[in-house]
Amino acid sequence: MTDVESAGRDDAPAETPTYPVLEAPADGVPDIVEDERRLLEAAAAIGAGTGPVALDAERASGYRYGSRAYLVQIRREGSGSWLIDPIACPDLGPIQDAIGDAEWVLHAATQDLPCLAEVGLRPSALFDTELGSRLAGLPRVGLAAVIEHYLGISLAKEHSAVDWSTRPLPEPWLTYAALDVEVLVEVRNRLRADLEQQGKLPWALEEFEALTSFTGPPVRTDPWRRTSGMHKVRDRRAVARVRELWQTRDDIARKRDISPGRVLPDAVLVEIAVRAPTTPAALTAATADSKAGTSRRGKARPPHRSIARYQRDWLDAVRRVNDLADADLPPATVRSDAPPPQRAWADRDPVASARLQQVRDELTAFSEREQIPVENLLTPDFLRRVLWRPPTPADRESVAEALSALGARPWQVSLAAPLIVRAISDHPDTDQ
Repeated sequence: MTDVESAGRDDAPAETPTYPVLEAPADGVPDIVEDERRLLEAAAAIGAGTGPVALDAERASGYRYGSRAYLVQIRREGSGSWLIDPIACPDLGPIQDAIGDAEWVLHAATQDLPCLAEVGLRPSALFDTELGSRLAGLPRVGLAAVIEHYLGISLAKEHSAVDWSTRPLPEPWLTYAALDVEVLVEVRNRLRADLEQQGKLPWALEEFEALTSFTGPPVRTDPWRRTSGMHKVRDRRAVARVRELWQTRDDIARKRDISPGRVLPDAVLVEIAVRAPTTPAALTAATADSKAGTSRRGKARPPHRSIARYQRDWLDAVRRVNDLADADLPPATVRSDAPPPQRAWADRDPVASARLQQVRDELTAFSEREQIPVENLLTPDFLRRVLWRPPTPADRESVAEALSALGARPWQVSLAAPLIVRAISDHPDTDQ
């Protein structure tokens, strides 16, 4: 189950559902595949099946380090459903061979593709029912809402945020997991017909083709700078303490295979970085003053359990930074190659601001007419980059090339490039 799916499972109205609830798979809950012999049986059955293959993966986000899969669900016409334990069977190469070039069907594919690739599963073709639902104009695109829309049935919403690294997995969790692929291909068929009727299927197919090469979000430079509460950190040495504490926490989390936030919350980490304690007593006092050190009612909580357990690690991290020369400290901020925030455009470049507003207005009008979220028409960052520093010459060919280089799909380029060229023509730079 993806993070996006989990949220979608809870997006149904609060009132009593009017749809019949799908409570169990038609063929029952399959046994978990946990050894090589059963894996080969699953591969043979899936290979003998026909049509698209529904896939899903359950992770333990918030519990374990990283985003590996702890359960993989597969269903195909003629083969039934299979639940595979990728911890017991870490190489799903036989399944990959069995699927071959068949189309995958996933919901919110970007959430599952990286962890599926880790166990040897990579699609040749896919259909994303979440992304397709956005293009089709559905008001709610969580898995449960999409199934309700196209099939008139409702899924149970329990167990979406449980620790899927638990072994053995409880039977109710397995029922929940099997249901996630039970009707996914049928949803795909109806959604595809809907997209075709609306004239949007070519757009969707381009989006799905691009997803086949998706390997995960880009690796961030200095990921520690995204620590929540970083805005409280003012000077370079405190910034260096955030970096050192973040890296220390990450090492501990990796070794223990738990989520870094469970080792030490960001609020506590930042408070240590700001206060720079050098003794156990000062460390305890600093964490007691953090947001995580008080309850909602303002009462003091005991220090986080990791403060005492890793006391030496936290204090050593602070001392290492205290011993750094000024020249070795990281900059307080890092210049980005991205355009400035949109709120600053009117002051910094009124002409570029006018261009952006014109294109945004036109994209918004198209979005409302076609019932597609405006962010799916063109990634907002792509639009800002091209309009902040337009290519030269600012003709359709150059703009199209710039958008394509950023990653826009052909249908998006065809839509946005003429609007961008017109906006640049309507609002030329004064020095040209």
